[in-house]
Amino acid sequence: QRWIQLGYLSTLALISDWVCFSTASIPDVFEAAYPGKTSEGLIDKFLFMNVMSCLCVTDAVSRFGLQKCTKASSLLMTVGCWLRSGLGIVPVFFDLLGIREDYASFMDTQVFGMRLFGLPPYPVIVIGTLLVGMAQPFFQCTPPLLSAQWFASNERATSSAVALNFNQVGIAAAFVVGGTMADGYEGLNRYFALIAVLSTIASIGTFCHFQNVPPIPPSASELDKLQKCHQEPPFYVSVRTFFSTPGFSRPLAAFICSIAITNVVGAFINEVMERGGVNNRRAIAWAGCGFEIAIVLGGIILGKYVDRTKEYKRVTLACIALSLVLVLPLGFTEHKLGKEPALLVVSLFFLGFFVGPVQPINAELAVDVTYPGDETAVESVQQFGGNLCSALLVPVAGRAAKLDYQILPNVSLLASDIRGDVIFMMAISIATYCFYRSFDSPLRRSMMDGD
Repeated sequence: QRWIQLGYLSTLALISDWVCFSTASIPDVFEAAYPGKTSEGLIDKFLFMNVMSCLCVTDAVSRFGLQKCTKASSLLMTVGCWLRSGLGIVPVFFDLLGIREDYASFMDTQVFGMRLFGLPPYPVIVIGTLLVGMAQPFFQCTPPLLSAQWFASNERATSSAVALNFNQVGIAAAFVVGGTMADGYEGLNRYFALIAVLSTIASIGTFCHFQNVPPIPPSASELDKLQKCHQEPPFYVSVRTFFSTPGFSRPLAAFICSIAITNVVGAFINEVMERGGVNNRRAIAWAGCGFEIAIVLGGIILGKYVDRTKEYKRVTLACIALSLVLVLPLGFTEHKLGKEPALLVVSLFFLGFFVGPVQPINAELAVDVTYPGDETAVESVQQFGGNLCSALLVPVAGRAAKLDYQILPNVSLLASDIRGDVIFMMAISIATYCFYRSFDSPLRRSMMDGD
């Protein structure tokens, strides 16, 4: 049953981030359907709503339980997806039945100058996106709680890595499915309808199969909390306690660094690939997909290693250091060599593999050092910080990407240039690495489990 629990939470997270980045690889198609509006702007609205919802997750889960909150949030997400799809599902359904031509005039019905059976008005798209953004923290802030309640101590980092990083598969789906299906207005219409249908199926499955807690605690630390009848305090009390706990701020900084880099790269994947010499839309979509899949694989592989060794600090520092090197080819060009698409794609994949796992590893580390603190509150703080910084940094990175700095322009052999957004991400990595090096706190939960 624990893997069923993990599977549903991961699937819901997948769909929620698919919605967030659904138009990241097709900004031109979206902007043609909604003149004057941008894909980047829609992503930013989603992230800000996510940030606000993070403040409510802990107290809601503490009061109503994980099962009820997950079911309610899956329903909320489904409603948001159908608002984004509108009545666009009707022509898709008629197409499947082969009767669309018989009702062509009906399908072309317009209301206030817009097609009734097409994409909804932009304000409705925004409302639907905000509802999904409101639901997402209930899938992204609860994996450490699910891991603690359902998984043994030597499985927790891996299970958290799957749940926390599986949303990256959703972003990968946005790149591949969006880039393939949404080749115009009709394609975008079918694309949004597909997401709504998949969200509905996931929500029905969640209502049928998702449970609350197992009959027997899976670890000594969880059993100890139950025997002591541990009650989680209100969210604001937990936050004060966390920030007064030595060692909590380092995992938080690493988490923010990781999520900021992955969100910036994901939001601007089109521009990153094009300036590296990859201009084909399908190639860009598959490159973006590879980046997100690498994040999931890295989380599973490095998560298993951390489960065995508890080497949180060493693995995190190595990942941040490697991200500093691997982010460079995303915006650095040596003029004599020219653009190197192969180097860009390989660097992109390895960047995902090493920078993505920093999130689940440090989510588990933060829970470990704050034991017996509220796992959901820990992850809510991290998601709040990560998504707030992402929402603020995505537009900053977008402006920085337009800045091109020349390096040694008068030395023909070494002349090169570097984009501002890459400098920006490198600065985040350097600052985080320097701050994280001083981490030296006891792993309280691991000590309770005897690990």
